[in-house]
Amino acid sequence: MKKRLMTVAMIWAMLIFLSSVIAYAQAEKEALSKKQGQAEVAADSNQYVIGPEDTLYIHVWKEETLSRTVPVRIDGKISLPLIDEIQAAGLIPLQLKENLVKKFREFVDIPNVSVIVMEANSFKVFVSGQVRTPGVVRLRSETSMLQLISMVGGFTEWANEKKVLVIRREGGQDKRYTVNYKRIVDGKDPSFILKSGDTVIVP
Repeated sequence: MKKRLMTVAMIWAMLIFLSSVIAYAQAEKEALSKKQGQAEVAADSNQYVIGPEDTLYIHVWKEETLSRTVPVRIDGKISLPLIDEIQAAGLIPLQLKENLVKKFREFVDIPNVSVIVMEANSFKVFVSGQVRTPGVVRLRSETSMLQLISMVGGFTEWANEKKVLVIRREGGQDKRYTVNYKRIVDGKDPSFILKSGDTVIVP
């Protein structure tokens, strides 16, 4: 009789344990899905490059103490428990994920890591001159000159659409590109793709 009661008790204990594990896993999955829904960059984006001032959510499955929201510092690094610092700027989320998995392997068995861009603050261009709404424009993905002009409300009536100036920092120097917006619209010139940090001046 005692053995039977002990067996029944063990079965119930196992069922309760399994139920709690399943409930925990479901809750963690829902929390991760919620974070992905709040993110400014799609979780499967292979175009967005992480940069300084971005905010990332690093999720390590079943490791709450390691999962957290972190800012990307000006030096391009993020700080996390156990692994201290790691370079984030210049990588797409998938690349950072792979690097984190390698680092966490020293402390966690088969780490399952997710990297979510909660705030994309680094990918921005500066627009001035003869446009409707000049200022800083935050971008989420690869953006063309045609798309950017639409985002700032178009040109004013005094704009010279044939000589849009783009100043880009490359190799420690400022390079200047003159873009003929009209030729792009007419299909005579290829689309001009903007990069983070570009300054666009419409004379």
